This record gives sequence, structure tokens and C-alpha cells, in this order.
Amino acid sequence: MDANTLYLRPASLSDAPALRAIYAPYVEKTAITFECTVPDVEAFAARMRATLRRYPYLVAVRGGEIVGYAYAGAFGERAAYAWAAEVSIYLREDQRRQGIGRRLYAALEALLRAQHVQTLYACIAYPDGADDVHLTKNSAQFHAHIGYRLVGEFSRCGYKFGTWYSMVWMEKHIGAHEAVPQPVLPFPELAPEAVRSILHEG
Repeated sequence: MDANTLYLRPASLSDAPALRAIYAPYVEKTAITFECTVPDVEAFAARMRATLRRYPYLVAVRGGEIVGYAYAGAFGERAAYAWAAEVSIYLREDQRRQGIGRRLYAALEALLRAQHVQTLYACIAYPDGADDVHLTKNSAQFHAHIGYRLVGEFSRCGYKFGTWYSMVWMEKHIGAHEAVPQPVLPFPELAPEAVRSILHEG
């Protein structure tokens, strides 16, 4: 495959070191995540394992290197929340603004739709006032551009780098919300050929 071609595939636990390396700068240098200590590889892999039992976890690869990843998780633990999922995305520092995020999210949404998920949520750190060196409004703006809408804000709920930050929730409907929705399928139960088709098209 051409070294400049971007392709998507499901993550495997062996990807944990590479994904942790992408995530670490977000913890150490930004308030995009409110986590303050980078998890070790074993803890990161355990998170991946828990996610993959039910939800998609995707990586974007270019030139043999992982350049970004996105995944979904439970929005809430109660049974009635089954048709909602929370999404997250992280790109390697040198790979932003190249359309990778859109590709990952498009594929993630298609897979979640195939699982019969109806609504997506993104929990996004947000500056309490002007942008600063650790956090901007870019993430919220990106989600707005791909169809998410603001549905709530928690003011000054996180403290990192000596600064108070807020958090917003954004929402996107991807299903019709039928009167009787189909049961949500765990990601491992999707047909492999359907997954490959979605990732190829994404």
C-alpha cells in the first residue's frame, strides 16, 4: 500500500504502546483530557480490552505508523442507556488538520449505526473564557462541524495546570429512534465483512 495512503482498521491490544504514545502529550501538555497522569501500557491495554468487548476501537494507519485513533464507550451503565454511546478521538501531534479525524469519526459512526446505536455524545474540555496554551475551543468547533450540537455545560469543573476549566456535552443523533428500537449488537458480533466494508469506505 502507498506510504501516503491512510487506512483504518480495528485496534488490537498490541497497539497499546503506540496509542499510549499518542495519548501521552494530551495528558502532559494539554487540558483536552482531565487525566493528569499517563497510564502505563498495561493499564492502557486494559482500557482497550474493556472497550472492545462491546464497542469499536479504531486506528488510522499511514506509512506503517498509527497516526490517530477513535473509540466509543458506554454513555451510562443503566440498561436504558444502551442505545447511546460516548465517543473519543486522539490524533498524533503532527497529524492534525489533515482530515484524519473526520475519517475516523465517519467510520466509527457507521459501525455504531450498524450496532443499532441511536445517539452519540462527546464530553469535551472547554476553556472558561479565552483560549489558552493548554486548551482551545477547537474540539467543540470540530464536533459542531460534523453535526454535533451543544446540549450542556459544566462550569469550572476541572482544575489542571493551575487553571479552572469547564466541560461541555455535545450530541449527535445517528438513528431514527423508532418506537421499538432493535437491540444493540456488541461490536464483536458484527459480520467481519461488514466491518471491512465500512472501514474501507470510511
